[in-house]
Amino acid sequence: MNPGFRFDLFGPLAAGGPRRGTMCFPRGQVVQTPAFLAVATQATVKALDPERYVELGGQAIISNTYHLFLRPGHELIRRLGGLHRFMGFGGAILTDSGGFQSMSLGKLVKIGDEGISFRSHLDGGAHLFTPEIVVDIQSALGSDVVLPIDVCAAGSATAAEQRLAMNRTVAWAKRTRQCPLSPEQAMFGIVQGGFEESMRLECASAIAELGFDGHAIGGLSVGEERSRTIDTARLTAAALPADRPRYVMGMGRPWEVVELVDAGVDLMDCVLPTRMARNGRALTSCGELNLRNARFRDDPAPLDPVCTCGACARFSRAYLRQLCMAREIFGMMLLTEHNVCTYLHLFARIRQAIEAGTFSDLKREAQSWKQ
Repeated sequence: MNPGFRFDLFGPLAAGGPRRGTMCFPRGQVVQTPAFLAVATQATVKALDPERYVELGGQAIISNTYHLFLRPGHELIRRLGGLHRFMGFGGAILTDSGGFQSMSLGKLVKIGDEGISFRSHLDGGAHLFTPEIVVDIQSALGSDVVLPIDVCAAGSATAAEQRLAMNRTVAWAKRTRQCPLSPEQAMFGIVQGGFEESMRLECASAIAELGFDGHAIGGLSVGEERSRTIDTARLTAAALPADRPRYVMGMGRPWEVVELVDAGVDLMDCVLPTRMARNGRALTSCGELNLRNARFRDDPAPLDPVCTCGACARFSRAYLRQLCMAREIFGMMLLTEHNVCTYLHLFARIRQAIEAGTFSDLKREAQSWKQ
């Protein structure tokens, strides 16, 4: 473990249930948990200025090793001072390894015991990701949390395919632990194992034994029923060490966020708020709004009367609809700010509710958000 990285929980350690804590990083950043990580795949939260993200309450982001390796290249980012300086963001940066892309690239990928061979989706160039190479890339990027390469099996994978993916994930995690890291970097292990209970628990135990600074729960939101997603996250979180942060990768909707916090999860990332914004959809206290609907054509009301973001403070639903229909970039920027603000506000509410002992009330309220 990195002695410069610290995770402190308020109150006694708990195997399950909502947790309130802080993550302290060697570079000095402090992240209040539970926390939302905006997705910045290409070293940017799409359509949102990093300074504005911080002003809204953003503390951390996650970028992607695979994409930054291909463009602009990790060595260029190293020469330009690392990812923080490159993208102008002083908060905590996690970098995903690219394991999920190994599943999503289909025929462009071949997975073996040594690592993942793939062809770039940009120019067809051949590359190899091994556990060691992936750590070297993330060292050059200079992220605050490094994630090992893993194998994320599809939700439709057979038990044998899930077993092979899990075994490779564990074997690669062991190799990753032997790689040198900068004193400024922590490392989280990733748990796979599909949706079969014994395999998940086996993987969680094997990863936990390796002494990572924290743990990520992968292999969710790959086509399974949402109830199964939450149950698997709850099972896995309870099997991981209580004194280290738990991070669920790639989800979820607001009601799922509350369920995951209730399961003892400390960190989450999700593309939903930015992706919805680019498609003219807004998350509000009244539910999801599709601004492309004709009923908003002459609506003078703010997007959400209880939101204080720039879009809600200055513009009407009618104007935002006009921007969306015209595919104006400004509309995407405003909706992105609003949706991200909505997520960050939700996490602030969650932290406050845990501190006040009223989280159960928030959990009951969240049941009405399901759509």
